Amino acid sequence: MSAEPPFPPPGFRRFWAGEAVSGLGSYVTLLALQTLVVLDLGGGAAQLGWVSSARWLPYLVAGLAVGALVDRVRRRPVMITSDLVRAALLLVIPAAWAAGLLTLPLLVVVVAGFGAASLVNDAASMAFVPRLVPRVHLQRAHARIDGADAVAQTAGPALGGLLVRVVGAPLAVLADAVTYVFSAVMVATTRVDEPRAGAGGPVPHLRREIAEGVRWVYGPSGLARLAVATHVWFAANAVVSVVVPVWALRELGLSPAVFGLTTAAAGVGGLLGASVSTAAGRRLGTGGAIIAAHAIVTVAVVATATAGAATGTVLAPALLGVGQALYGFSIGLSNSHEMSYRQALTPDALQARTNTTMRSFNRAVIVVVSPLAGLLADRLGLAPALVTAVVIFAGVVLMLLASPFRHARI
Repeated sequence: MSAEPPFPPPGFRRFWAGEAVSGLGSYVTLLALQTLVVLDLGGGAAQLGWVSSARWLPYLVAGLAVGALVDRVRRRPVMITSDLVRAALLLVIPAAWAAGLLTLPLLVVVVAGFGAASLVNDAASMAFVPRLVPRVHLQRAHARIDGADAVAQTAGPALGGLLVRVVGAPLAVLADAVTYVFSAVMVATTRVDEPRAGAGGPVPHLRREIAEGVRWVYGPSGLARLAVATHVWFAANAVVSVVVPVWALRELGLSPAVFGLTTAAAGVGGLLGASVSTAAGRRLGTGGAIIAAHAIVTVAVVATATAGAATGTVLAPALLGVGQALYGFSIGLSNSHEMSYRQALTPDALQARTNTTMRSFNRAVIVVVSPLAGLLADRLGLAPALVTAVVIFAGVVLMLLASPFRHARI
């Protein structure tokens, strides 16, 4: 019986460091953009919805094609180039602000370009992990990545709130540009043997390759039930993402700094969720851990909505923080299991297509739902929108409980 390979494998630490630092910058930018739209540009939930939709629109337009194209090439050069492109695009925001040219339409265009570069990077980086990490350690690797992301989610919003207060939202975005340069350097110095596209194989045919990826996800691979449930989960998540910033900054009357601290609670919860995810998987199985996480996120949104009853008191940010912490815990608990389950079932030649097929449909849900959620919140109220999210999250739990996926293990 062969010995289990060591963990972490060579090269993983540098890749992980790049992901961790760029993740920190991303959470700074997320809070900065939300503040920029709501306070600097005078927008509301509908405007936040359009910005969120623009961020994910490239997944809807080109996600399936990008996955097929990335599966043809070595993944490390793609990651380096897309990181540098993201850094350059983010520099446009403070430059336009300094020139007095920053408007909501321009912001939407920049965010859409950033989303396109992120699509390419996501396709390459997630498909890169199985080349760095043996199958037996995939869940541990993703749990470690999730743990770093949770730390970033804790520190990022707090740092973002501080930067917004000191230098303003447009200049706070500069921090993220620097982190993407760092990520590019870390990936460039990560050593891994990547196979080149095989010569003498079938002639590439983009449409056929896209179809192969879609058939794999929704066909006999065993991923279909999880894929559909995840799409529905993203619908509820889109509602929460659009509503919560307006809920916190306007309905609850929190300052950007306090909002940043409550958002940071999601990172604390995410770190805890990632730290117990391996043990939870052993006890509950892959399917059971994911279902439990989705049940927790349902409770998290209930806590967030309850904060509205305590507006003007210290209880309001406390309840919002509890909701954010539970939200982060659920994601930290589930994500490594979802990613390892997906990658364990998928051959290397289909990794990028599998990831981008699922992510493209997930992001397509965000593109469609985010503007609708903004309109719903502006017309019917923020609280009814949050209740809608609760109902959708609960539906995801029931969908998975009623299927054989609840017994899934890897």
